Amino acid sequence: MWGLVFVAPAILHDYPPAVLSVSRYLAFGLIAVPIALASRRAIAALTRADWIEAAKLSLVGNLLYYGFLAAAVQAAGPPLPTMIVGSLPVVIAIASNLGARALPWRRLAVPLAVIAAGILLVNRDELAKLGAGAIEGGLLEGVLLAAAAVACWTWYPIRNAAWMRARPGLRSDTWATAQGLTTLPLALAGWLALGLASGGLFGLPALALPGSTAPGFDWPLGSRPTLFLGLMLAIGLLASWLGTLCWNRASQLLPTSLAGQLIVFETLSALAMGFAWRGEWPPAGSWLGIALLVAGVVLGVRAFSPRGAAA
Repeated sequence: MWGLVFVAPAILHDYPPAVLSVSRYLAFGLIAVPIALASRRAIAALTRADWIEAAKLSLVGNLLYYGFLAAAVQAAGPPLPTMIVGSLPVVIAIASNLGARALPWRRLAVPLAVIAAGILLVNRDELAKLGAGAIEGGLLEGVLLAAAAVACWTWYPIRNAAWMRARPGLRSDTWATAQGLTTLPLALAGWLALGLASGGLFGLPALALPGSTAPGFDWPLGSRPTLFLGLMLAIGLLASWLGTLCWNRASQLLPTSLAGQLIVFETLSALAMGFAWRGEWPPAGSWLGIALLVAGVVLGVRAFSPRGAAA
């Protein structure tokens, strides 16, 4: 479900990234409202501390993460930020194991090395562009922004898992809904800012917000409003709410060091949908990278299993 986030910009290639980002999280927040009404008792049981934590997670894991990533792409072009953010499965596993020591490093090293090799092979086109010097200006700025994005989504799963484990009675769907509700006012503020930037809100003059609009973009729904609304609602429901629900449940059941490695399936899903959308088969190098990613996760699961520990 998270892979949908990566194919949507290809389908809506004429829509500015900022519009897609804010609309996705606005849809997430709006979808959370009727779900919260249907589960009023569980939502009412959340404490003030829960709401503050949900707001922090929403800000860092949703809006700041995507904002840093989009800014990195604008500063340095797509290849370098893609490579840096693609390291998340390895970085999360290492950062989590540093704190929890869920697994001896010698047993974690092999799965992470295999996953890292798979990430490099899958992103070999980006590496080739780097080698050819096909990077836009602002290289250092792009590196720093992409690193900030990685830091945001390294902090998010570790903090989210720790909060849920400390509250065993907290349901995965309730926590996903709470994050959606706290995302809503932040996304609404972003939507209003984009409206001001486009000059299409309240008849006010346009503001200069870099990357917020595209030439000829018909704010707020663009040239294909039905497709745009359908995709944003689908992503808001599937990728944001239901995806967060599944991630919350996985965070309760698995060590974060293992859950972090499983994020490679987001990459694999995005690859599959991207190639399907373009009507192409992955080249041989990508197939090998995919095989290494799957093999690395299998090795990681075996390392965490009781049988793997005995071996």
